Amino acid sequence: MIPLYRKQFNEAFSETKYQEYLNYINALYPNSVDFRIAETPLFLTATFKTQLLEVGEYVCSQIVASNFIAKTEKSLQNTKSTPNEKGLPECIVMDFAITHNAQNEIAPALIELQGFPSLFAFEVLQDEALRKNYTIPENLSPYLNGYTKDQYLSHLSRIIKGEIGEHTVLLELFPKQQKTRIDFYCTNQFLDIPIVCITEIFKKGKELFYERAGVTIQINRIYNRIVTDELKNQPEEIKEKAAILYTDLDVSWVTHPNHFFRISKYLLPYLHHHCIPKTQFLDQIKTIPTDLERYILKPLFSFAGQGVIIDVQPADFDKITDPANWIMQEKVNYAPCVASPEGFAKAEIRLFYFWDKPTQKYIATLNLCRLSKGKMIGVNYNQTATWVGGSLAYFEK
Repeated sequence: MIPLYRKQFNEAFSETKYQEYLNYINALYPNSVDFRIAETPLFLTATFKTQLLEVGEYVCSQIVASNFIAKTEKSLQNTKSTPNEKGLPECIVMDFAITHNAQNEIAPALIELQGFPSLFAFEVLQDEALRKNYTIPENLSPYLNGYTKDQYLSHLSRIIKGEIGEHTVLLELFPKQQKTRIDFYCTNQFLDIPIVCITEIFKKGKELFYERAGVTIQINRIYNRIVTDELKNQPEEIKEKAAILYTDLDVSWVTHPNHFFRISKYLLPYLHHHCIPKTQFLDQIKTIPTDLERYILKPLFSFAGQGVIIDVQPADFDKITDPANWIMQEKVNYAPCVASPEGFAKAEIRLFYFWDKPTQKYIATLNLCRLSKGKMIGVNYNQTATWVGGSLAYFEK
């Protein structure tokens, strides 16, 4: 945290400025923000940024390692596997809690990661809205590794659109109903990528199509935003339509559906670093710990915090019928680090990593953050609190 900037921001804050900030976004995309946006961004030191990037570099080194595919193959054994998985995902996100470590110092702790897209386009708009309506020091940036808005959008365009001439669509299940739809609209605006519902697609041979204004358009590349968990609870006609995605298609993916399973909570037990809480597969735990207050239980492939058990009891282990699909993770000690008019908030930071072809490595580019005053951090929680919700972190350059 940077105390000076926090003090200056809080002293200058007003509800009027906050409403103008929200209005800036809502004027561009009316009725499109279906989650709470926090009143404030985070202001973080260059030292903390270095800590985050050091952990991220370690995680990326494990993903590009030669044994990664073999090590994560079991992640696909209890799910439908999609054909034509090629290489590694073009994007990865990593979630870090801001914690107090064993020495009572502010430090990052990696708590989740996903081989799946996030609010990559919306955060560009959020930076613009924050700077338009608040005073953000010029020596701070939400971008990482020297990226600017233009450089970021150029890189994002390359990884989503792929090769020149490929027709790319953003594919989602009922996109206009999704909480993250503001990001879809921003993606369409910034990158000129059409938004397509899975109910609109159809197959001819191995080729995939959709229609717009009576014109049949072939899909060459899918920017995949479909969360597999959501398909499980759909009517049979939707599941039948989605079954197309598990067939052999002449399309490329970003990211491939299999990557969600490989690069997820499933990878956490294989990571060993002082800023990564110890994690174990539940079916490999021979003796239930007596100090359960130090742990949480997570289903491997859930999304947005669903199914997480925070206050673990011995009986919870008996209730879980598929322990191979769960992990037990050391509970992190969130730091009450964001001063607000009504007490302190906790925070998580999500870093966006894009694959960089010239260097053949992942590079951190931008971020989002989430603030909370409750036990859970996600934007679906703390609905009645203030100074909580989705936001952005600004780092010293």
